[in-house]
Amino acid sequence: MMKDILKEIIANKRFEIDVQKRSVSLEQLQNGLTDKTSRRSMRMAFAESSSGIISEFKRRSPSKGWIKEDADISKIIPAYTQAGASALSILTDEKFFGGNLGDIRTVRTLTDIPILRKEFIIDEYQLYQAKIVGADAVLLIAAVLERGKCEELAGKAHELGLEVLLEIHDSSELAYITPDIDMAGINNRNLMFLLPSRSPTILSLWQYTP
Repeated sequence: MMKDILKEIIANKRFEIDVQKRSVSLEQLQNGLTDKTSRRSMRMAFAESSSGIISEFKRRSPSKGWIKEDADISKIIPAYTQAGASALSILTDEKFFGGNLGDIRTVRTLTDIPILRKEFIIDEYQLYQAKIVGADAVLLIAAVLERGKCEELAGKAHELGLEVLLEIHDSSELAYITPDIDMAGINNRNLMFLLPSRSPTILSLWQYTP
């Protein structure tokens, strides 16, 4: 029987956030954030781009293991920019994807195009982290959030000057699209096991997304 990888990731994320809060409290993050203005709009970048491509940086994945453990971010990001990427997706989960928040700080010095913090966001603490390190947008995944919590996080993201990309997987999650959702993306993977899905229902959702 295959493991429910998503459940394992979220359990680890809750533990990880609790540890981080004991080191740096939410109040300390809030006090350290002085600039809540929007920087670069990911949505506008898509509207103005001929490619609409989000180029992603990740070192590993739960399904494939290490992709490139020693990937040189200082070489890869400029190459993405030169190739015409509209935005960058930076994985910050360390245990399962080999990323960290420092990657966003580094990327911010290498390019001016919008940066998405791709993470399993379940707590506003992570939104403050994203803003402080220089992200322009955050990912919210409908499958790991109650609707009310998703709305709360999307509203807080906007307060901090962050745009929101919502990831949906099936038609039941279309209800998560509210005015605070700037963009929506369709994930055609089985989120329990992070394996590709060939469901025609998933592929038809694009017409309902902003």
